[in-house]
Amino acid sequence: MRVHVVSDVHGNSEGLARAGQGADALVCLGDLVLFLDYADHSRGIFPQLFGVENADRVVELRTARRFEEARALQRRLWEGLDRDAAIEGAVRGQYAELFAAFAENPVPTYATYGNVDIPALWPEYARSGTHVLDGERVEIGGLVFGFVGGGLRSPMRTPYEIDDDVYAAKVAALGEVDVLCSHIPPDVPELCYDTVARRFERGSAALLEAIRAVRPRYALFGHVHQPLARRMRVGATECVNVGHFASTGTPWALEW
Repeated sequence: MRVHVVSDVHGNSEGLARAGQGADALVCLGDLVLFLDYADHSRGIFPQLFGVENADRVVELRTARRFEEARALQRRLWEGLDRDAAIEGAVRGQYAELFAAFAENPVPTYATYGNVDIPALWPEYARSGTHVLDGERVEIGGLVFGFVGGGLRSPMRTPYEIDDDVYAAKVAALGEVDVLCSHIPPDVPELCYDTVARRFERGSAALLEAIRAVRPRYALFGHVHQPLARRMRVGATECVNVGHFASTGTPWALEW
C-alpha cells in the first residue's frame, strides 16, 4: 500500500489535482484556504480585498508579534464592510476549485480541517470519493487511521480554533489507531517551532499524551511550515511533519 499525505495546501489546486497519482489513497491534513501568503503578499483573500501594501503591513506586524496592532489595522480596513460575507464569498471560490482538484485524483481522499478552514462549508463541496473525518477513524489497507482537525486557540484567531478540552475529547474518541493524523503537531518544541517565522506554533498536549499511551506507528501532521525538526521519534511513534504543500507541491508518501 502507498498513501500520499499533504497538509497546508493554501490554494495550490494545481498540485492537489496530481497529489494522489501513484498512490492507493490521498490524505489531506487541512488548511485548504489561502488567506494571506507570507512568501508572496500579492496572493490570497486579504490582498485581493485590501491590496498588497496593506498585506505587507499585516505580515510585518504579525512577524514582530505585534498582534494587537495587526488586529487594529484589520478592523480599520473592514469598517463599513460585511466582513463575514466577503470572506465567505472568497472562501467559497477557493473551495470550489480545491474540492474539484480532489475529484481529479484517481484514488479516494480522506481529509480533515486545518485551523484556517471553515468546516461548515465543506459538505457543500466535498464530492463522492472525498471523505471528511474529524474525531473519527477509517481503515486504509489494513491500518486504522484516526483524524483530528482544527487548531487550538492562539493570538492569530484563525477560523477553526477550538478549546483545549474540546480538542482533547476528539483525540480521546479515536481510541487505538495505527496512524494518528492531525493538522497541528503534538506539543514537542522541536516540532512546533517555525524557524522562518521565529515563533512557536501551538501544539497539542492531548496528541502527545495519546502518542505515549496508544503508541501508533506514525503521527502525521502539518501546520508548522518550516519546523526545527521535520520528524522525530516519541517512544515507538515516528512523528512526521508532512511538509508545506503550498510551496512544494509534493506529497509525503507512507508505504507498508
